[in-house]
Amino acid sequence: MTPLLIVILYLGLLLGLGVWSSRWFRGTSRDFFVASHSIGPFLLLMSVFGTTMTAFALVGSTGKAFERGIGVYGLMASMSGLIHVAVFFFVGLRLWAIGKKNGFVTQVQFFRARFDSVAIGYVMFPLLVLLVIPYLLIGIIGAGKTLLPVTSGALPNLFPNPETPQWAGGIPVWLTGLVVCGVVLTYVFMGGSRGAAWANTFQTLVFMAMGVLAFFFIARSLGGFQQATALSAKFDNQGFLVQSHRYNPETGILLENNPPKVIGKYVGEPKAVAGKQPLLARTPTRVELYTKNVATGEEITFSRQYGIETWMFFSYLFIPFSTGMFPHLFQHWLTARSAKAFRLTLVAHPLCILVVWVPCVLIGTWATGVLPPLESSQVSAVLGMMVRMLVESPIFSGLLTAGVLAAIMSSLDSQFLSLGTMFTNDIVLQGVDSKRFSDRQIIMIARGFVIGTVAVAYLLSLVAPQNVFNLAVWCFTGFSALAPLVVASIYWRRTTLAGAYASIAVAALAWFYYFRASGYGGEYAIGPGIVPAAVCVLASTVALVTVSLMTHPPGDKTLAKFFPQ
Repeated sequence: MTPLLIVILYLGLLLGLGVWSSRWFRGTSRDFFVASHSIGPFLLLMSVFGTTMTAFALVGSTGKAFERGIGVYGLMASMSGLIHVAVFFFVGLRLWAIGKKNGFVTQVQFFRARFDSVAIGYVMFPLLVLLVIPYLLIGIIGAGKTLLPVTSGALPNLFPNPETPQWAGGIPVWLTGLVVCGVVLTYVFMGGSRGAAWANTFQTLVFMAMGVLAFFFIARSLGGFQQATALSAKFDNQGFLVQSHRYNPETGILLENNPPKVIGKYVGEPKAVAGKQPLLARTPTRVELYTKNVATGEEITFSRQYGIETWMFFSYLFIPFSTGMFPHLFQHWLTARSAKAFRLTLVAHPLCILVVWVPCVLIGTWATGVLPPLESSQVSAVLGMMVRMLVESPIFSGLLTAGVLAAIMSSLDSQFLSLGTMFTNDIVLQGVDSKRFSDRQIIMIARGFVIGTVAVAYLLSLVAPQNVFNLAVWCFTGFSALAPLVVASIYWRRTTLAGAYASIAVAALAWFYYFRASGYGGEYAIGPGIVPAAVCVLASTVALVTVSLMTHPPGDKTLAKFFPQ
């Protein structure tokens, strides 16, 4: 019960923070949406970083490292550290200046003004909402997947969990998602964007500190960093994948296993991998894994590839460009007090990524020598399982779990707020006399739409694919495909409305084609390992440039607003 009680206490603190932040809420719609442009450097750093580091960064990266190996860090963290900063500097800073000058609070308002078209807003709004919903899903699913194993045994009579008896008594995924959504909605509704910024700051500091603590606690339990790496699963001379330690699903403890337990076999020539650890594979290594369904005792065999293909590694470069089109990040940029507030974010953001991703990826790779093989739908629980099994103190186990929830909620609040902001300003207030609605009515409209969207996302989380990393990549792929449009809009005078429509259409069609081909949310690569994001970005760019050159450029009056002499 101790970890569960600590998590409940943490959620209570967040609600208290929401009440406290509401004391500074000015009651105006602009204060609710963009905090009256009053956020300084440190709060901006924490809110922007907390928003980009979701369940994908903690829960997803740990699970993906368990699946693919240590190369996952190179796929996302190292590239994101550089590309995010470039996007913040070349896109975020420019959009902040344009948005503050023209009074924009959403992306759609920017694009409507840039192309002098109301209609483009009605095209972009549903598309952006549909892409934000998967982002919500990874947070809701990630929270449940983390808390379930950590709280196993807490309430066995209330939650027997017959499908996963090893986690009997744990708080089920559906209940965790419901509670987390309720808590986030409460403090966002109380304080608006300022409350979200303060909550993000608090939660970002919590999950960064707890991530480092989890890393050291788990490493110590495995005998230190070197020993933890040595314990990872490795191939013997016959090409069998073996573990020297293993997880007992019935008792939830780590067992010494002598002789080593066979958990899989290399598909190929054994001599090529003898004595090597798959988590450190530089080249793709196909393995056939063996496991057992704990509930039914059924033997399960499935294949997995460790290591990262060269084409996949470099084509992942396109995924971090998605930050340029995140509606919630756009809104955080607009809360900045001045251009100088961006300086700390540009310098410290890559360092913060390093602090968060390194521990999570290493924990995931160490887990290959501890946990039994898990199918793709189960790997999102790896972090929670490792904390439950290897962090001996229930107090620290609860604190570390609260840290993971902090990372998840620090993104959900911004996403909830951005959805309400877009609906209110881009749909309800579009073309309406500004005096028709009071500030109170405007805020209530935003809150109502957020509740409806969150309800839909919550219901979808009960049936959506459960691999947080893969689902997040598809979400990022959609936003990346739209990124060429925002870059061209602020740097290329020749970009036209027809070119914008062409880019949006091609991006949407390409994304849906590959999403469907993946089985609606699975890992998917094209040819030698190229991720769909690369093709979607290039296709939307070609469509944008080609059609823009074939059509008449915008008028001088419109361009003067965005390209002053």
